[in-house]
Amino acid sequence: MSSKVITFDGIDCALKKVRRSKYLRITIHQDRQVIVTAPIYTSYKTMERFLDSQKDWIKNKISKLKDRKSVIPGWDAEHGGVNHYKNHKEQARVFVNNRLEYFNQFYGFEYNRISIRNQKTRWGSCSRKKNLNFNYKIIFLTQEQADYIIVHELCHLKEMNHSKRFWSLVYNVIPTHKEIRKILKNT
Repeated sequence: MSSKVITFDGIDCALKKVRRSKYLRITIHQDRQVIVTAPIYTSYKTMERFLDSQKDWIKNKISKLKDRKSVIPGWDAEHGGVNHYKNHKEQARVFVNNRLEYFNQFYGFEYNRISIRNQKTRWGSCSRKKNLNFNYKIIFLTQEQADYIIVHELCHLKEMNHSKRFWSLVYNVIPTHKEIRKILKNT
């Protein structure tokens, strides 16, 4: 992977060439960091032209992020740093393990490793190797929101997609999943 940082229209942007990437893509993180990923053979000039073609969309997304308020009570800029993560990682691990054990009584799915991470854009994920990953900040959500995330990732062990079958599995235990999901999308 090779990368370069440029200032584009007053915005710092990281341009990354990634071996496994198949197309040009722009990602904007919660902290308003703009990242362009592209196949390894793409020129930086092409990446910059792509950025230019998407500048209105980028500005719109960044302005929405500035207006967004967190639904995590008391959450601010000093939360989320490395020390905050280290201080709460073990608490999150215990919480997640307990809730997984509780909810898996209903499903009986097999899983491998459980990881607690300091992620900027995700609450959780499930790998094809049946490893479950959770954001340590899950402990700062309401019980209902945290349970939804845990059940969501647990159900991916059976359905690695968001099909009707997947949502049916989630609904069996979290019938209010649609409302909770809307709240979390604004977090």
